[in-house]
Amino acid sequence: MLRRTAPLLTCLLAVPALALAPMSDSKVGDTLSLTGTNSGEKLDVTVVKVVDPAGARQYENPSAGDRFVSVQFKLKNTGTAVYNDAPSNGATVIDKEGQRFSDSFNDSTAGPRFPGIVTIRPGKTALGFITFEVPKASRVATVQFAMDSGFSDDVGEWQVP
Repeated sequence: MLRRTAPLLTCLLAVPALALAPMSDSKVGDTLSLTGTNSGEKLDVTVVKVVDPAGARQYENPSAGDRFVSVQFKLKNTGTAVYNDAPSNGATVIDKEGQRFSDSFNDSTAGPRFPGIVTIRPGKTALGFITFEVPKASRVATVQFAMDSGFSDDVGEWQVP
């Protein structure tokens, strides 16, 4: 039931590249248990909802021909180590053609975004949005998330209805 994909390549600028093909039957609302690259790093990650389109806040509009899509993540630290990372670095949305989009660093009206760095002690939870800028013609089909700014080999994947 739970299938994960692993990174295939890393970009020349050391930006993580997530797996190429969707291979999961997990969907929005499901919780996946993911591990990081260091001992004791473990999160239960839930894609709570996808807001598409997400409204723009004042002074933060998408480029012409684009829209904002916001994904709300719930991160629960189920490991023994403190989680201290930038969740937006490990999140990607993928459209039905396979085009990938990373965090736009914008806020939307969907709700509060994660701060730049999030610290979660074992047993604790954090909730926040990550916003992506996507062409109006694209349909978001998949959300991916990996710990350690996307460098973990354990990549969660959720299908968007």
